Amino acid sequence: MSPRPNVNPLVPELLCTDIKASIAFYCGVLGFHILYERPEKGFAMVERQGSQIMLDQYRPDDERSWRAAPMERPFGRGMNLEIGTEKIDDLYTATQSHSASIFLPIEERWYRADDLDLGVRQFIVLDPDGYLLRFSQEMGTRAAKI
Repeated sequence: MSPRPNVNPLVPELLCTDIKASIAFYCGVLGFHILYERPEKGFAMVERQGSQIMLDQYRPDDERSWRAAPMERPFGRGMNLEIGTEKIDDLYTATQSHSASIFLPIEERWYRADDLDLGVRQFIVLDPDGYLLRFSQEMGTRAAKI
């Protein structure tokens, strides 16, 4: 019996219209790997540098496909998932070389946290169902410009 995978306390579960396409995108383009899966149910738990996401095949007639409203593209309206990463420039190049849909080109940005500014390099890419994935790499801190 395999040991239970280490699962984070908060893991988003994304409904997908085509689980195979989603797995190919997350693993083949973004560098995630499958922690475990249930292919017969259209489910996979993927991980990349400690970030975890559950991918679940959307089945409109299944009462276990939890949704609060009708599913309309793009999915995940009103939210983006920030995913910490290393080597962000390599990841950005990989997304471009696979013709992924870039929502926000790579940029440097500073966000205030009380009396500090937190620096990140970041970009946003859309997954096959339109979920916004914001990859960010820390650049450091500086005194806030209040």
